[in-house]
Amino acid sequence: MPSPYRAIFATPGSLGFSTAGLLGRMPLSMLGIGIMTMVSELTGRYGLAGTLTATLALSAAVLGPQVSRLVDRHGQRKVLRPATLVTLAAVAGLLICAQQGAPDWTLFAFTAVAGCAPSVGAMTRARWAALLEGSPRELHTAYSVESIIDEVCFIFGPIISIGLSTLWFPEAGPLLAAGFLLVGVWWLTAQRATEPKPHPKSDDTGGSALRSPGLQVLVAAFVATGVIFGAVDVVTVAFAEETGHKAAASWVLAVYALGSCLAGAVFGLLHLKGEPARRWVLGVCAMAVSMIPLQLAGSLPFLAVALFVAGLAIAPTMVTTMALVEAHVPRSKLTEGMSWTGTGLAVGVALGSSAAGWVVDAQGAAAGYAVPGVAGVFAAVVAFLGYRRLRRPVPMREGQREQRDQDPEQREQPVA
Repeated sequence: MPSPYRAIFATPGSLGFSTAGLLGRMPLSMLGIGIMTMVSELTGRYGLAGTLTATLALSAAVLGPQVSRLVDRHGQRKVLRPATLVTLAAVAGLLICAQQGAPDWTLFAFTAVAGCAPSVGAMTRARWAALLEGSPRELHTAYSVESIIDEVCFIFGPIISIGLSTLWFPEAGPLLAAGFLLVGVWWLTAQRATEPKPHPKSDDTGGSALRSPGLQVLVAAFVATGVIFGAVDVVTVAFAEETGHKAAASWVLAVYALGSCLAGAVFGLLHLKGEPARRWVLGVCAMAVSMIPLQLAGSLPFLAVALFVAGLAIAPTMVTTMALVEAHVPRSKLTEGMSWTGTGLAVGVALGSSAAGWVVDAQGAAAGYAVPGVAGVFAAVVAFLGYRRLRRPVPMREGQREQRDQDPEQREQPVA
């Protein structure tokens, strides 16, 4: 393992909560696609399956930040375990209703409640932020690790979920996703030494973290980024089906995630200077430009190469985003702030999946890649217009200001 990664994992407790976070994050990529596969296998109704998946994404977008806000106030253990039990009960109800052929409204009711699943990625990033506070270089590497873990989940999660539901029994994919959530959250919350200190309501001023102008820019751009992700998934499956190799879609999408995973690993080794806001804008623009070759895809091999290249811009942009969230959100609202970026992605994925589906039905799979192309342009516009906001982080406390003045890399960060 390269020395920067070895250095951060030498910190007591870091390997344990990072591994627990990997398990707890698997449902992020398994549950939605598992529900879609289960319902389509049991009923043959792809429209219902897609709508349920969108319901889960939108529910998570609404409930996720609220769960994270409670975590900031009361601590991870007190909030995550009850939220996980509610999620597991909802998933169990959904599986039983789907298997028994219950009315559609019951499926939507249980799916909506399942959206309160904790954002485990935000929880582990918050632990890194507390553990490595005052060490920006190590924190940069830690956020890169988290981005790599995200991509590992997205590489293997859908393959496992779809494979189990199609080869074993329809409910197997969502069932295993629920199992991962239970084990991951219980293991994570059992590690009290690295749990960030909660901030009681008396310390919570200014309302929601989303009131931060900088965070508003990041979330808006992440909605467009989510549209890219959701649309690419749907259109790639349709494109593979049109070419007569639908089963290859999961492997093509895995290549997309692999590009991001490798870029994140390299990015974590770098110690870049300059404003994170400028790097973030460049990353968003790179994602937008990488959508252009997809408009020319004529075969699966070409598409795989184009998606691999497109994936190279994802992880570095995500890593920089987390650094900007930390700069623009008070410490007492950090977990909520990180969850809001996930909310933006979830909303975007739901919109992108729906829009891409309509375009594919009307114009064919090749035309569907126009959806992520337009979303990329929108993300770039948001990034340019919001650049000045991102250069104004929240005011630092006196101790933080002194710490910054002692660190050459932090001295380059503007102070409000």
